[in-house]
Amino acid sequence: MSPRDEIPNLKGLDGDGSVQVHQDSDVKIEGAKVFSVYGKGGIGKSTTSSNLSAAFSMMGKRVLQIGCDPKHDSTFTLTGRLQSTVIDILKEVDFHAEELRPEDYVAVGFNGVKCVEAGGPPAGTGCGGYVVGQTVKLLKQHHLLEDTDVVIFDVLGDVVCGGFAAPLQHADRAVIITANDFDSIYAMNRIIAAVQAKSSNYKVQLAGCVANRSRETDEVDRYCARVGFNRLAHMPDIDAIRRSRLKKKTLFEMDDAEDVVMARAEYMKLADTLWRSVQGKGSTPAPLPDREIFELLGFD
Repeated sequence: MSPRDEIPNLKGLDGDGSVQVHQDSDVKIEGAKVFSVYGKGGIGKSTTSSNLSAAFSMMGKRVLQIGCDPKHDSTFTLTGRLQSTVIDILKEVDFHAEELRPEDYVAVGFNGVKCVEAGGPPAGTGCGGYVVGQTVKLLKQHHLLEDTDVVIFDVLGDVVCGGFAAPLQHADRAVIITANDFDSIYAMNRIIAAVQAKSSNYKVQLAGCVANRSRETDEVDRYCARVGFNRLAHMPDIDAIRRSRLKKKTLFEMDDAEDVVMARAEYMKLADTLWRSVQGKGSTPAPLPDREIFELLGFD
């Protein structure tokens, strides 16, 4: 057998060249609208996800938020505490999932939002895709997806490997959080490519991006105009966000200061936009080669 004969044919499997963990095709999220939140590490995905979950709940939707990060702090402001991860709880029962009850790994946060922290494998070991798959499987076994209108996956950093792309196999729409700077936009460009690779075999499409922690949006808007992407919302770098994190609360539980009221209104608008986006066609931007991003954003 020649070396060429030993190379597996991966064409078309979740994007050309993909070697990721494949989810159980029988474990699907049905009925709920599913959103996956991506973006550069530290860009504010968990803050955005939690306030978005709160906004959906204020619209009367039954919401489930799934944190997909070993830090397990995605739902911190919804519940006021760090909760144990699905992977750690499974270890405690030697991975006998049948011994678990929903209350072992699901917490109820602000306004009834259900909160799950999937967690992740220890650094340098395992695959995040496995963790996501086990979490969805547990939720399905305990019938927790049957009375849910919205599922939000809050995904670790700007990792676009197969494992942490796993939530895209369940999502209707992917939302990218960015700032008005080169590094964030560069990460967004890579995530766009990853989502589009997934969309060839799954229903997921891009919804658009949120300009976060940024006074201006000129660089984000310039990129979006170039590739044909949508900016869905703008969240300035306001002190209300810092105060809410310190108080372990979402913005919807804070006193009605001017900046808090403004931020709430933006999250409510974003939730409504995303809810309606699933009814139509998603965004189909054309990601740029690295050299073109450098040229576009003015780096000599």
